[in-house]
Amino acid sequence: MEVCYQLPVLPLDRPVPKHVLSRRGAISFSSSSSLFGAPDPRQLSQRRGAISYDSSDQTALYIRMLVYKLTSCHLSGPGPSLELVPSPLPDVRVRSQVGFEPERRSSHPYLCIDFRTLHTRLGCGFSSASSEPERRIQRLLSFQRYLHSSRLLRGIPQQIPLHILDEDYTGQARCMLEKVGHWNFDIFLFDKFTNGNSLINLTFHLLNQYGMVELFQLDMVKLWRFLVMVQEDYHSDNPYHNAVHAADVTQAMYCYMQEPMLAKSLTSFDILLGLLAAATHDLDHPGVNQPFLIKTDHYLATLYRNTSVLENHHWKSAVGLLRETGLFSHWPAEDSLNMERELGSLILATDISRQNDYLSRFRQHLDQESLCLSNGSHRHFILQMALKCADICNPCRPWELSKQWSEKVTEEFFQQGDVEKKHKLEVSPLCDREINSVGNIQIGFMTYVAEPLFAEWARFSDTRLSQTMLGHMRLNKASWGSLQQEQTLTSEEAETSNASTSREGAAAAPRGTSSKEIPQGSRES
Repeated sequence: MEVCYQLPVLPLDRPVPKHVLSRRGAISFSSSSSLFGAPDPRQLSQRRGAISYDSSDQTALYIRMLVYKLTSCHLSGPGPSLELVPSPLPDVRVRSQVGFEPERRSSHPYLCIDFRTLHTRLGCGFSSASSEPERRIQRLLSFQRYLHSSRLLRGIPQQIPLHILDEDYTGQARCMLEKVGHWNFDIFLFDKFTNGNSLINLTFHLLNQYGMVELFQLDMVKLWRFLVMVQEDYHSDNPYHNAVHAADVTQAMYCYMQEPMLAKSLTSFDILLGLLAAATHDLDHPGVNQPFLIKTDHYLATLYRNTSVLENHHWKSAVGLLRETGLFSHWPAEDSLNMERELGSLILATDISRQNDYLSRFRQHLDQESLCLSNGSHRHFILQMALKCADICNPCRPWELSKQWSEKVTEEFFQQGDVEKKHKLEVSPLCDREINSVGNIQIGFMTYVAEPLFAEWARFSDTRLSQTMLGHMRLNKASWGSLQQEQTLTSEEAETSNASTSREGAAAAPRGTSSKEIPQGSRES
């Protein structure tokens, strides 16, 4: 039996508004209407399942999906059972007996069904005793990954849906992907069009575009599962270090790999490595920096001996997902281990505390003209530099995008500072919202970190893209400077106004007092 269901935002007993049914949205549904029992096939084929991202009409989020063929209507085990619910519409809806569970991204709250749970339970079931290889893999999992795994074992639905839709479900997103190589690519808009799944869709598209799936004989199901798990392990409540940031870095990495110097030199293995490293470079980021983990005696700081703590954790978390999904299990063991090592080398290069080491080495290569991209180690070094540039490329984006990223990363700094104040710890630099501002932090970052790096990158790859990035950074720096001046003038005017008001009050008080004291003095005389 094939079951089609609708994931509504509105209550199940409320009819769908006509303006929603007639809207042409991101989902174009044209499958056989016989699955729905519709009396008139033409009526269904003309209807459009719409994803509306209008802020004024959030209730127009309707998704029609085709569920895996179920052998029974009820699932065994402790998980929530599903039952068919009659509907006045020609759609068959599925309702959970335990009610709606909030989705991770609060902007699109709808019921989510974990298809991995369904497929697993339809199989042979879970084994009570895990094998030794499984236990070894579990040790590599991050705490959040382990939490998701335990939720899956208990039959609790995951909080990120896996989309099983017809080919046109990414209408507007697919149009944006045609321009994924443009530097002004709006990742925030793309994330809305993909319903918060920008990292999955973008990475999957790029791997397909390069032909990586066929070339390396990647299993499509394993690849999709890997990307879903990667996106899950990014903390959506982080203002900056979340899956959208990872998608933005992946898109920037693609732009750099398209540059002539790299496009004619990189091997297929380099391309696969670069895309995977960009997608996983901040995996399971806790939203605080390394000094915070060290001074709070966090177990990760102890585990990695206070050296590249976060980057080591990102790398090992990515390796855990690769092994859990078995994405490269069909490769020879040596090739798979080499991929894991190379992946770690790229991710560890994003440690900002080692910025000067990499920059000095890059500058030395350029001064001596010693880079030879036919050399595998030199290509790998350029991939490291490309990933470093992609990781901090926000100041080089157009102002509308750069400003959003600047506000997000500063807010994450300030949230860490708030936690430090709450627990009476020394507030980390740039994390005190009372003495720092977005403009000051960004101007300093551009001056001492971004500009030196991108100036050397422009020496290596003197292209239109490099000049565009430098131009955007100059304009953005000037814009933050102007905003700082305006804020300074406003604060000075406010202080001047307050000071003049205080002086007038102080001057009025003595006059009133003297007029009362004169008679007293005359009486004393």
